[in-house]
Amino acid sequence: MHEEVQAAKERRWREVAAVDAAYERGELDDDAWHAAMAGLVVPAYLAASTPEGGSGSSRDAAGWERARSLLAEAVEPGQSFLDVGCANGHLMESMSRWAGVEPYGLEISPELAELARSRLPRWAGRIWVGNALTWRSPRHFDVVRTGLDYVPRTRQQQLVERLLGYCGRLVVGVFNEERARRTLEAEVASWGFPVAGRAERPHSHPLVAYRAFWINADG
Repeated sequence: MHEEVQAAKERRWREVAAVDAAYERGELDDDAWHAAMAGLVVPAYLAASTPEGGSGSSRDAAGWERARSLLAEAVEPGQSFLDVGCANGHLMESMSRWAGVEPYGLEISPELAELARSRLPRWAGRIWVGNALTWRSPRHFDVVRTGLDYVPRTRQQQLVERLLGYCGRLVVGVFNEERARRTLEAEVASWGFPVAGRAERPHSHPLVAYRAFWINADG
């Protein structure tokens, strides 16, 4: 059952776990960790035949909306919205449609950032290349969305602190989690960041839920 739930939670979780384990053993530094993760995901994203696949999802358009549109609960129309790890930009355009936000993107992979710019030429100047841990934001955003798994586990608190430095609200998600637990929320709260709100949708697996939660910069 454990592997069944893990498979429902994340694709390629075994490969990701192996990279994380190598990092924890000291076999990879931060740059090598990012390079290894890019090697797992970037070729698949670039080869995808659908907008959803190019943004890391195996779902069709309806499944994408069911899983990801819960992010609209964290924003208001007209707000500036930075998608960290924007990949091909599909979430940017989706959030513009679902919630009326002004979308921006940050992507560590130059190839994926270029794909996003070519797909979304009207927003090409709003899509930057950079590592969220070191990137210097040119502006303040009302809302920033990220995944914590975009950086090594030991850097995740640092990522939260850095992103909160240039936004009013930081949204974590969408991620898949066992319904009986709120492990990620509890960990972030233990770092001193109270959770201000959350959104959730049922997953096709009865033991798993799609989730997001958010932290406000003012606490």
